[in-house]
Amino acid sequence: MSTWSRPVVLLLCGLLLLTVSIAVLNTLIPLWLAHDNLPTWQVGMVSSSYFTGNLIGTLLAGWLIRHYGFNRSYYLASLVFATATVSLGLSDGFWSWTLWRLVAGVGCAWIWVVVESALLCSGTLRNRGQLLAAYMIVYYLGTVAGQLLVSRVPTGIMNVLPWVSAVILAGMLPVLLMKIQPAASEEGNASGGMWPMLRRRSSRLGINGCIISGIVLGSLYGLMPLYLAHQGVSDANVGYWMALLVSAGIVGQWPIGRIADRYGRLLVLRVQVFVLILGAVAMLSNTAMAPALFILGASGFTLYPVAMSWACETVKHHELIAMNQALLLSYTVGSLAGPGMTAMLMQHYSDRLLFVMIAAVALVYLVMLLRKADQHITPVAQA
Repeated sequence: MSTWSRPVVLLLCGLLLLTVSIAVLNTLIPLWLAHDNLPTWQVGMVSSSYFTGNLIGTLLAGWLIRHYGFNRSYYLASLVFATATVSLGLSDGFWSWTLWRLVAGVGCAWIWVVVESALLCSGTLRNRGQLLAAYMIVYYLGTVAGQLLVSRVPTGIMNVLPWVSAVILAGMLPVLLMKIQPAASEEGNASGGMWPMLRRRSSRLGINGCIISGIVLGSLYGLMPLYLAHQGVSDANVGYWMALLVSAGIVGQWPIGRIADRYGRLLVLRVQVFVLILGAVAMLSNTAMAPALFILGASGFTLYPVAMSWACETVKHHELIAMNQALLLSYTVGSLAGPGMTAMLMQHYSDRLLFVMIAAVALVYLVMLLRKADQHITPVAQA
């Protein structure tokens, strides 16, 4: 599969539509729950249930791909996500929403594993980095588009769910026009070898980076809208602020990727994590919110692809699907732990604990990066 072949373009088009839906729901669901006067800890638990579904979906994704192939797995994942979304409008209460967000999380995890694995396995050493960069840019563009839609359309639950469900189903259409056919030997390894990947010493810093990225982004996605709402920001303006946050991640993708290729992953990861701490401290010190959110977005949203690249360059080509599952599992574990722990702290102390948590976990990872410097060979992208 060439870098910009028809299958790549169609796959990314489908991902774009699905990501718009994910972004809209991730922003509005905490606000809908807050408007129903649910306590902060319950809002955090609903967010965590979505990431619990991501965890379950990641564990099952290899089996799904092996038995049904990439195309049918993609269709099934989209249908599961659409069903869970429609069900939000047909149910009421904390427990039912927790259940349906868990189901939605399973579907979304399947989508991510299918798309990422298809791109990684269909690419080569010369274009795999470009495919991954394109994947992240499309993902973030869809996220920004979703945030902007929140600020432009009516945000009532029954206004949003019908068109979001339609967009999810439309995301299946581009993939109907193509056939994803990775090498048979790699398809067979889709569900095997994930646990050895997690134990591989050469990949440990990359895996730890995915966990930290999950904690940071899970907390930002799940609780930043709630933080802004508690500061008196309207639903429409919440969408603008979240769009700024994710736009910073888009702006940072290409230059940070190029710098990592040229100067090595270790240096870039150190700088990213340090800047992430600065952004969190800036939010705590009540400085201008726009620059602080931009710094948070540019450093936080680019952490996952650099850490992922680090880990993927330490494995052989036939191990890429297993490593991709391991990395997404690591990210999901962080995403699951982040909103739950942070919401509890925010409930009992202050909303400002959101940024204290981000700074603390980033500092822990920075210490890991500094301590492992002389023991780890810094991988660089293959030309």
